Amino acid sequence: MTPDTDTTADILPDDSVHSGVSEAESGPPDLSAEVVRLTDEVAGLRDRLLRAAAETENVRRRLEREKTDASTYAVTGFARDLLGVADNLARAVAALPTDVAGFDAVKTGIAATERELTTVLSRHGIARVEAGGKLDPNRHQAMLEVDSDAHEPGSIVAELQAGYTIKDRLLRPALVSVAKAKTGDPASDAA
Repeated sequence: MTPDTDTTADILPDDSVHSGVSEAESGPPDLSAEVVRLTDEVAGLRDRLLRAAAETENVRRRLEREKTDASTYAVTGFARDLLGVADNLARAVAALPTDVAGFDAVKTGIAATERELTTVLSRHGIARVEAGGKLDPNRHQAMLEVDSDAHEPGSIVAELQAGYTIKDRLLRPALVSVAKAKTGDPASDAA
């Protein structure tokens, strides 16, 4: 066939023009817009997946921490109850007369019981709060203020009741008396 008689090449372009459909309408879809839409959708899904994974990891860590805290501090209520026993043993030792014959053995027994209780408490992470120096509101509870020449204002004068911690948490604050500035002191009046 000669180029003049080849009608297939001439029919195809003419058919598209004659069918009433323009090339823009029947042409390939706009792939760049579709790629942008799908890329945005993938980015959104990826962001949601990463956030969900992070939230899952945070929940896992929080549950592990709560589990550890629960096992570490499970005896807190029991320990608080035992502190009353420790206080009473210390009071019993202090109340026994030292000059009366026959009380030495009783005093020695009660003191040994108190030491054993203190050892058991410390074995389980329960320690006595130091009640000296400056008042620490995180570990001490000031019950009263007293005038004192020997202590500067804000420092602990006496411990009224022992305080305790369990591991790194406060179990019971130490009840203390605190030195206050003298009211007749010219230095405190100027302040």
